[in-house]
Amino acid sequence: MSAQASSADGGIYGLLIEFEDPERLVEACHQVREQGFQQWDAHTPFPIHGMDRAMGIRGTRLPLLILAGGLTGLSIALLMQWWMNAIDYPFLISGKPLFGLPANIPVTFELTVLLSALTAFFGLWGRNGMPRLYHPVFKSERFRRASADRFFIVLEASDPRFELQRTQEFAESLGGIHVERLEE
Repeated sequence: MSAQASSADGGIYGLLIEFEDPERLVEACHQVREQGFQQWDAHTPFPIHGMDRAMGIRGTRLPLLILAGGLTGLSIALLMQWWMNAIDYPFLISGKPLFGLPANIPVTFELTVLLSALTAFFGLWGRNGMPRLYHPVFKSERFRRASADRFFIVLEASDPRFELQRTQEFAESLGGIHVERLEE
């Protein structure tokens, strides 16, 4: 019986592999990636140089979203001020133009920054699948050390390559000090 079928019944979530040092974790991440797993993650108490490369993580697209939010704010601010000053309520004083860019820069800047910040905040939450108040790794007593001095890899049962017996044997061959089944 595959773990995917078991996972659909609310059974196993995946396997938790514990490591004592970051070098072994990075090496294990290379091996997991080479085996073709796609639904997995690594948990560490501090950033590890080279971890993104070991896991095959590409750069984020969040800066493009933030740029789009900023350009939207810029466009809205300029259009709003042009409409108000030149069309909706034209105010002719001393031959000044109906729409002058220097006078409108403060509002344009503020709305650009506001929409960029909101896009960054909500885009980050959306791209990371947040808020997630519960995760099956929280049931593991050993996982509590993930924020102190231990390093973990979680191989999820939803991965197409996950077959419980073979994956457990592979997990044990990675050089971790403990392999634990995570229940849903």
